[in-house]
Amino acid sequence: TSSNVSCRLSRGNSAFFLRSLPTATPAVLQSNFLFTSLRWLLLLYFIWFYYDFRTPRRGGYSKSIVKWWRTQRLHKYFSAYFPSYLHKTAELLTGKNYLLVCHPHGIFPFGVYTCFATGGTGIYEKFPEIDIRVATLSMQFLVAVRREWMLFHGTVDCSKESLHYLLDTSKHVNNAVVLVVGGAAEALDSHPGSHVLTLKERKGFVKIALETGAQLVPVYSFGETELYEQVKNPRGSRLRAVQDTLKKILGFSLPIFNGRGIFNYNFGLLPRRRQIDVVVGSPVEVKRNPNPTQDEIEQLHTKYIEALEELFDANKVKYGIPKDEKLVLV
Repeated sequence: TSSNVSCRLSRGNSAFFLRSLPTATPAVLQSNFLFTSLRWLLLLYFIWFYYDFRTPRRGGYSKSIVKWWRTQRLHKYFSAYFPSYLHKTAELLTGKNYLLVCHPHGIFPFGVYTCFATGGTGIYEKFPEIDIRVATLSMQFLVAVRREWMLFHGTVDCSKESLHYLLDTSKHVNNAVVLVVGGAAEALDSHPGSHVLTLKERKGFVKIALETGAQLVPVYSFGETELYEQVKNPRGSRLRAVQDTLKKILGFSLPIFNGRGIFNYNFGLLPRRRQIDVVVGSPVEVKRNPNPTQDEIEQLHTKYIEALEELFDANKVKYGIPKDEKLVLV
């Protein structure tokens, strides 16, 4: 039936997404090209790589290229897998820039990917005038070919240089950058039923907002932590100590998790089919200040947390979270 075909397409696209995660290395290219008659393609690619190296820090690919790729039909299949939905609670007005701060990270931030790196959930219908990019780690752009895959999705480097380039209101407006501030540390707290956010000491994004004049927008991805089971790793445990040490060394975390497979429901790398509802809150007003004081950063950080908690509390029951559940900030 058509529903079974759509389901298989959704699973296949999910597998393809996971296959594109940073597990490929230049060694793969060597095995495919270096020792064949096509090795000249490898040379041409690395010439291009050198020429295009700074693009992730200079706004990424053009708006037209990104929109073309994001609106391809395959992204609708991927969004339908969970399914994933994007909900707008306030307008993002033109004439400003926005820093969309997303929580939680989850094992992999599928909510961010489906709602902001693709057009599968209606991003261009909900925010037609705003050019939205997704910020990610610099290392994502160091893997050959994968970097182009990322750039086609509208991703950019999460460095200070990159964020300033896109968000400085003294240079341009109508831009938005999506940032998952909890990052690798937050992934280690991703367990079904949990709402633990690494946020108390994450204040760099607030400083960026003040320096650029970008409005801070809280975003919560309900259902994100339901997609995988993770081996219990409470803070203070031996496993968590090892994971924290490896995170400091590698720059990314190594959660031990389990999802489902393409042909089974109990084991594998694919996420489980659980609904994701990404809710975009109201912007927190920010006035541009190229040299903010620590007190100003602290005040805006507190104001942002209040806005995030308000967004969570206003929507949690609607998306299946008990009324008395609260965010836990660490």
